[in-house]
Amino acid sequence: MREKNANGGAAVGSPYQFEGKLPLKQAIPLGLQHVLAMFVGNLTPILIITAACGTEEFASIQVSLLQNAMLIAGIVTLVQLFSIGPIGGKVPIIMGTSSGFIGVFQSVVNVMGGGVLAYGAIMGASLIGGLFETVLGAFLKPLRRFFPSVVTGTVVLSIGLSLIGVGVASFGGGSSAKDYGSVENLLIALAVMIVILALKHGTKGLTSSSCILFGIIFGYVLCAVLGLILPHTAVDAEGVEYTKAWVLNWDKVASASWFAIPEILPVKPVFDLRAIIPVLIMFIVTAVETVGDISGCIEGGMGREATDSELAGGVMCDGLGSSFAALFGVLPNTSFSQNVGLVTMTKIVNRFALACGAVFLILCGLLPKLAALVSIMPQSVLGGAAVIMFASIVMSGIQLITKEPLTGRNMTIVSVALGLGYGLGANSAVLAGLPQFVTLIFGGSGIVPAALVAIILNVVLPKEEA
Repeated sequence: MREKNANGGAAVGSPYQFEGKLPLKQAIPLGLQHVLAMFVGNLTPILIITAACGTEEFASIQVSLLQNAMLIAGIVTLVQLFSIGPIGGKVPIIMGTSSGFIGVFQSVVNVMGGGVLAYGAIMGASLIGGLFETVLGAFLKPLRRFFPSVVTGTVVLSIGLSLIGVGVASFGGGSSAKDYGSVENLLIALAVMIVILALKHGTKGLTSSSCILFGIIFGYVLCAVLGLILPHTAVDAEGVEYTKAWVLNWDKVASASWFAIPEILPVKPVFDLRAIIPVLIMFIVTAVETVGDISGCIEGGMGREATDSELAGGVMCDGLGSSFAALFGVLPNTSFSQNVGLVTMTKIVNRFALACGAVFLILCGLLPKLAALVSIMPQSVLGGAAVIMFASIVMSGIQLITKEPLTGRNMTIVSVALGLGYGLGANSAVLAGLPQFVTLIFGGSGIVPAALVAIILNVVLPKEEA
């Protein structure tokens, strides 16, 4: 509900309310921090899979695929926020290219022999898989009994635990950086973290609610200043010179074009059962993850459980958005756990603010120079914010788990799911003797096995008498 002001008119909506329009000067920075939190993660899967396909043909279309990835993420996010009929949960979720499919897609590339044919098979499988997930979402209500708070809380907790390592890797400058873990990267990340915490808890109003954005802007400025006083390059152990990870690549911004029109069907879909079957299984998994993301976001940002319509609409948007993405050569679009962490940390759930972030993503898809400005953000700058955000997801999972009495039964579900399920995901080598599809599904992260174990235990363990 929006409050009335003294003259009887509608007051400005609160950033902590889902509905209600904020002034643009407040909504834009709140939306921008969501884009900055997910920008790199939105593009990375495409870079990995196109590289795995290993063909020079992708050199000419890779830029188009990355451009389309930003455009699709913005459009699908708007659908998730506002809904089109039953499609979209009307929840404060940011959508983006999923990294959960990377393992399965790499396997498809190996089976298909790489090249444009393999990427086309991935697009065909994603197109069908997205429609399959949409059907799952439509029938989610009768399946809701399999997802009590102890199960969704365990899924959310495992999502947070799996992301903390990613956040720490960024904190050190990115695990692929030549100067990973350098003093410069660590100090930059620490400085960004301190600024975020100082603004969050030491100020009020816009600077507090937009602490992530201002922290990242501070990181940009800090890196620019360091670039004036410190050397940009160093030499590795083999005597090869490299550019340090925190250096801002302004040449990338200068060389980017101002405007570009997205290309439909840059890669023609190919329908091959060798790709379709494993991808369909992963779409079941991502539906469970989306239920966990929405549950964590609603619990952490609004202090309540997600409704049946929110979960069903969110999963259907997940599926249909992935099919829509495939038409533009983009990998499946799913809810972004990074942004769930941002919501749970800041409690900013205002739909208009998040919509501003979605519009900015669309503009990045149309204006490559703007996208380049965001893409040059050093990983250490993002890492300073990511560690806090991802740890917030863990706390949301704990909140969900403890919504019900922590009985012996519930403690068994959580402990076994996290111990066995997450342990298998973190140590996938123990699955080496099993069929490859088992390793692909259960060895990628702790989320999938933890979710499956929690669901099974919730069904088979007898409920305790009151």
